[in-house]
Amino acid sequence: MNRMDSFYQVTMELHKLVTENSASEKRTETITTINNLLDKRQQLLNEIKPPYTDKEKEIGQQLLLRNKEIEQKLDEIFNQVKTDMGTLKKKKSSNTKYTNPYQNLSNFDGMFLDHKK
Repeated sequence: MNRMDSFYQVTMELHKLVTENSASEKRTETITTINNLLDKRQQLLNEIKPPYTDKEKEIGQQLLLRNKEIEQKLDEIFNQVKTDMGTLKKKKSSNTKYTNPYQNLSNFDGMFLDHKK
């Protein structure tokens, strides 16, 4: 197999994976698979060295377009995870406030000092 063909196949598999609508239940598995594919893709990219044939240049142009789409989808996935983590953090803090609402109150309630003589 040509050095660009294997890189192209891994890139297309990664593109297919990130463009699919990933469910929240399978998101951890999807992220693990994405990381594995990115590592594999990086290894293949390190093996590709000049000189390039005309066919390899053509495949490279196609891969540049796919790479932009992959980057956009990865940014969307990252933002989704970040939003979910923020939501989870808010839920956790509101849950602790609900279970112990008087935790942050000061101890100076009801204290009055009269300075008149």
